[in-house]
Amino acid sequence: MVDMTSPRPRPVLDPDIPAADRDLLRAPSTRLVAAARPAPARPRPGPARLLARALWIPLLALFYGVLPGGWITLFLLASLDEEDLLTGVFRWGRTAVLAMLVLPVVQVTLILLGWEPAAVLVAAAGFTGWTVGIARRLGEPPAARAARVHHGRYLTAGDFDRPAAGLLSRAQRAIDAVQGSRAQRAGLLDGVGNAVALPYQEWEIAEALAEHTRLRREHEAQRPDRLSEPVRALLEPQRRALALSVRSVTERVEALEDYARRVRDLDGAYHEWQVLRRLPEQNARHRDLLARTVRDDLAREEIDRLTGDAQRAETALHDSITSAVQAARAVGRL
Repeated sequence: MVDMTSPRPRPVLDPDIPAADRDLLRAPSTRLVAAARPAPARPRPGPARLLARALWIPLLALFYGVLPGGWITLFLLASLDEEDLLTGVFRWGRTAVLAMLVLPVVQVTLILLGWEPAAVLVAAAGFTGWTVGIARRLGEPPAARAARVHHGRYLTAGDFDRPAAGLLSRAQRAIDAVQGSRAQRAGLLDGVGNAVALPYQEWEIAEALAEHTRLRREHEAQRPDRLSEPVRALLEPQRRALALSVRSVTERVEALEDYARRVRDLDGAYHEWQVLRRLPEQNARHRDLLARTVRDDLAREEIDRLTGDAQRAETALHDSITSAVQAARAVGRL
């Protein structure tokens, strides 16, 4: 959600980025790099770090991938002279067998069957698997990789100057108002259409505003106040084109805001419809309460009045339902 008190917009993602990568890019801990800046480089560990990894990765793989099964194997070999082999196994290796998972159990099974070479292969597989797993864990984090691979397909606050950031924040507030509306949750709007179309609207607006920002920064770097009149005249068509594009995007944002206002109006109509729908039942409860507690003539007159109110409420309910449905159809055609 956009902070209503700040013009700083949230990052905008290209909707065509795969969903899993979009989730990574949206994570608060992910460091996004503005499209206006160079793309982040792939991390490259130095020689000292590579040497350290070459030493301790095999040690960890040996400890976690081989030694548990190896200790159980030693317990078994020490139990082979027992008359009851299973008793020896559990006497020496009960805790280890219960603590370890698949790999030690497989090794024990292979040894019991007399397939020691296969047990060695299982231990080697465990060592290899742990080595590969640790090495992959030490590689580039998935979020950092997504930020690097998709650089340029997401836009951050650093890609917008103040006017562009203000327009984008307005668009995001309008989109949030529509997507968070009661009418949207109640299915009165085109939920699928909004879920697909509004992210594309946000992305296209953000792309245009980022380009406006880049052009304005280029124009400022030209120092127009230090240019001669003929040169400024040559640059005037560029200024007019930029102003025309800004006006077009502003109108697009205003259209979104108008859509959000109409959805808020529909929310109000939907709320009134819900109140009116419950009114007959509530009137009946109040009428029964009054009938049980008050017995005089004034109470009977009040009961008659509530009955008339119930009839009028029922009529208003039917009229409100018709109006709400018509308003929902009108908004859905936007």
